Amino acid sequence: MLPNSITLAVDEANTGSTTNHVLSRAEEGASKSVYYDADHTVAARNEVAFARTFPKQSGNFYGTLRTNVKFTKDITVPGVNGENIKTPVIGEASFSFPVGVDNATATLIRQKLVAMLDYDAVMDPFHDQGQI
Repeated sequence: MLPNSITLAVDEANTGSTTNHVLSRAEEGASKSVYYDADHTVAARNEVAFARTFPKQSGNFYGTLRTNVKFTKDITVPGVNGENIKTPVIGEASFSFPVGVDNATATLIRQKLVAMLDYDAVMDPFHDQGQI
């Protein structure tokens, strides 16, 4: 089971200086846990959800464990007609690990994902302008 509280050191300004975000478990289910950031409200979500799908054996293959982490934060943006609207910003990462994968391989894949997400020369044009 994941801990009831998770502290993330977030480099909010991308300068190397971090701010701690303490996430508190708000919901717990058989295959999903939701955590709230300190400024989460019913009217303005700021949450992280962890979800899993268990592997299903197929023949000689034990199957694949699928996991997902999803960040959701409600923000206000200008609408087409000039009026502001509330909409979520969502970031998520998902993994498919076959049963039996070694920890070193799973860690390498996670670390490569972290490195790519932190690679501003690629990620800025990718998410700002949709460049591929």
